[in-house]
Amino acid sequence: MATAWTLPDHPKLPKGKTVAVVVLDGWGEANPDEYNCIHVAQTPVMDSLKNGAPEKWRLVKAHGTAVGLPSDDDMGNSEVGHNALGAGRIFAQGAKLVDSALASGKIYDGEGFNYIKESFENGTLHLIGLLSDGGVHSRLDQVQLLLKGASERGAKRIRVHILTDGRDVLDGSSVGFVETLENDLSQLREKGIDAQIASGGGRMYVTMDRYENDWGVVKRGWDAQVLGEAPHKFKSAVEAVKTLRAVPDTNDQYLPPFVIVDESGNAVGPIVDGDAVVTFNFRADRMVMLAKALEYADFDKFDRVRVPKIRYAGMLQYDGELLLPKRYLVSPPEIERTSGYFDESKEEYVEVPSDSGITFNVKPKMKAVEIAEKARDAILSGKFDQVRVNLPNGDMVGHTGDIEATVVACKAADEAVKIILDAVEQVGGIYLVTADHGNAEDMVKRNKAGKPLLDKSGAIQILTSHTLQPVPVAIGGPGLHPGVKFRSDIETPGLANVAATVMNLHGFEAPADYEPTLIEVADN
Repeated sequence: MATAWTLPDHPKLPKGKTVAVVVLDGWGEANPDEYNCIHVAQTPVMDSLKNGAPEKWRLVKAHGTAVGLPSDDDMGNSEVGHNALGAGRIFAQGAKLVDSALASGKIYDGEGFNYIKESFENGTLHLIGLLSDGGVHSRLDQVQLLLKGASERGAKRIRVHILTDGRDVLDGSSVGFVETLENDLSQLREKGIDAQIASGGGRMYVTMDRYENDWGVVKRGWDAQVLGEAPHKFKSAVEAVKTLRAVPDTNDQYLPPFVIVDESGNAVGPIVDGDAVVTFNFRADRMVMLAKALEYADFDKFDRVRVPKIRYAGMLQYDGELLLPKRYLVSPPEIERTSGYFDESKEEYVEVPSDSGITFNVKPKMKAVEIAEKARDAILSGKFDQVRVNLPNGDMVGHTGDIEATVVACKAADEAVKIILDAVEQVGGIYLVTADHGNAEDMVKRNKAGKPLLDKSGAIQILTSHTLQPVPVAIGGPGLHPGVKFRSDIETPGLANVAATVMNLHGFEAPADYEPTLIEVADN
């Protein structure tokens, strides 16, 4: 839990107004066209914020270096976006931390690597994670460096358990990623290291569930990775992916689980006693459930059948409160003095569970109205100085690649914003509406000229990933001081500037080391 600290009063802005902070997940700003679902959707509330008071609406960066990622080629995501929103400063995030640790070699000197290294002499090193260059959950080049570094430091037998993407990258790109990995493993074999791909499956169907939505997803991965059992068996991963992708209505995200077998039909890489396991995703949310299955002795979510005695480490620690996993290769950023989570007696956290057992495009409205109603009730109660809300529709439905459903999702999110802003109006409060990263504003892959890319059949190539687009920040409400306006002197504003802005709206000055506020107060 963060430690509270004292902030000086703002010299011009009053205290005591209820502030609503609304974060739209996956809501960026892009050129209007038929593939911009936010543009296509009926979004009168968000349109009014943009067009009705242009001096109280602006764009900020939500990707790349603005949120602590290695370069501006790296798309933002919810984890780094919310970290920047809450921390008020730019901290090196997952991918950048791992890049630094690999480049310096520090990753191999830490407690986590030395722990798994104890298994290298007599056991197998298993690497499990998303095989992708998307940079949201993992990156292929980091896996390649880890393979090289581990083999140079004594790993004699290595097995890789791959999860295909098609969500943060183009569907179909899995084949190329597998071919690249197979080439690297072949080179290791030439050096006398027994290195192979052992199992695989699509990320949304195998292993990478989150928030305990569907433990069956994790079990399918466990069966393939640990037990060496899956409904599909192949001699190579390239053959596996190509064959399974040829099945109608199959894509990278939802490939069924498979195992690689030897000439005798035996799985080449089940996890057994004495082995080491590394989950190489740097993003936490879709690794926590597997980490629990690998680490917890007391576990009842599914029948693990066999629980090998292993040395397990995550690329990073995925849950700081649960201390999960206990060991990790790269230490997380130490973020202190955040703009939230100080005192449980003064704070209340409310989760409205999403629909389970279906893809989000089936019910694209999700629980937006229910979330908004909870926020409305909190605002009207008068109990809270600040009410923070996250509306997930644009991102969750956008990831499905279903344009029509994403349009419905954006409309639903807009309607939810109206419910919240109406409550702010009733209590004479202030609102700040923003987003954590882009997604729904561009649903098609584009060439360098910005034109939609077509596949071999002439159909557009759907984009299911996040984007590099900026996101809006809008302020308003009857409680907003009439002299408040956005500053024009911040060279490259980003999500990290929002925290100081919110503190100002509460009538306080932000700490000196925070990224500067987005607002100023005109004297007149």
